[in-house]
Amino acid sequence: MTDNSPEPRTEGQPPRVERGGLWGLFFGAAGLLLPPYGAVLSVFGVVQGFRARRAARRNRTQAPGALLSVLVGVVGIVVSLALTSVFVVYRDQVADFRDCSARAHTVSSQKVCDEAWESSTGLPPTVIAA
Repeated sequence: MTDNSPEPRTEGQPPRVERGGLWGLFFGAAGLLLPPYGAVLSVFGVVQGFRARRAARRNRTQAPGALLSVLVGVVGIVVSLALTSVFVVYRDQVADFRDCSARAHTVSSQKVCDEAWESSTGLPPTVIAA
């Protein structure tokens, strides 16, 4: 177990561990889970990860989660850009799919909507569910 208890510090003494990487990891993960705002949150995760690494180097401490927050943030940015491009390129098909899904009250009628989406775009319907 690690000791995470706060220690009294003298003036000007840097912290033992830079915790900014964990915040960056939180933002990056939130960016993956919240697709409409994913790009913005993922950018915050990447920036926070780089800041934590820089602060840890300057203070000669560790920054747990900093590199992982950068990695997760970059993945979140890529996923957000991919979803945004699907919505832009297939704008009319997305509108048709949403209208069809809103009218679908049974599993079989939703399946018809899914098949129409897949035949018009070639993409699985799970892409649009996000």
